[in-house]
Amino acid sequence: MPPRKRTRPNTTALKMVGEQVAVCRAARGLTQRELGRRVGLQEETIASIEQGRRPLMPDVAEAMDRELDLPGVLTVAAHRMPQIDVTPPWAEPLINLEQQAQAVSSYENQVVPGLLQTQAYATAVFQSRIPLFSTDELAAQTAARLDRQSALRRARPMLASFVIWEPVLDCPLGSREVLREQIQHLLNCSRLPGVTIQVLPLVHTTHPALDGPFVLLETSEHQHIAYVESQRGSLVVSRTDEVSILAQRYAMLRTQALNPDETRDLLDRLLGDP
Repeated sequence: MPPRKRTRPNTTALKMVGEQVAVCRAARGLTQRELGRRVGLQEETIASIEQGRRPLMPDVAEAMDRELDLPGVLTVAAHRMPQIDVTPPWAEPLINLEQQAQAVSSYENQVVPGLLQTQAYATAVFQSRIPLFSTDELAAQTAARLDRQSALRRARPMLASFVIWEPVLDCPLGSREVLREQIQHLLNCSRLPGVTIQVLPLVHTTHPALDGPFVLLETSEHQHIAYVESQRGSLVVSRTDEVSILAQRYAMLRTQALNPDETRDLLDRLLGDP
């Protein structure tokens, strides 16, 4: 069953600001690609903003005001956006794609992938966030993350491949006890139908993905999409050439990573004796 569509408190505002961007861009005779080049964004990101699917961030709004010769109109709009829902708009494309994808490939170098996190580990991740979440926000964020994990337990399993850089398994977010529980959970998840977990060890002198984590998804219509997250937002990539580059990097990551059996052996060793 596809995920339920949620109505956001700021949906109308997102669309209104997006339409303002589109009108101002067209008035200057620029295409989405041209505006994106001027403000340092990809064409798909400009399209998402104009369609109200992602928010106009204040720093991007300021750049657009400069490039479109506007007197701070978009900057004011970006700063006046109403409060958003639990899941930020820039993260929702990944969640929607995840729930319907027939294959997911995920590389992480800082934390355990969200689909594989325990409740305690997810809470520790969100507790690390700056600015800090309130107690209610923390609980809501953790619950939303755990809800996503149903994607790994469908009646018809999807293929899910995860490559995790070894330092993640030595970072005691929450506590050593929280990390130990998380490692045991990874071991359990590695035995789920369709799930493959591999650890990229520290022994290699080269690294094919130093630019950071990313996710590759294949839809039920066999469309290949990439998702890249940064400190203040994310990017859904659909251009074939760009997705191909990330797919090549993921293939190299899997080549350098321990195979699934070796990874389970490593997780067993990390658990050791209680």
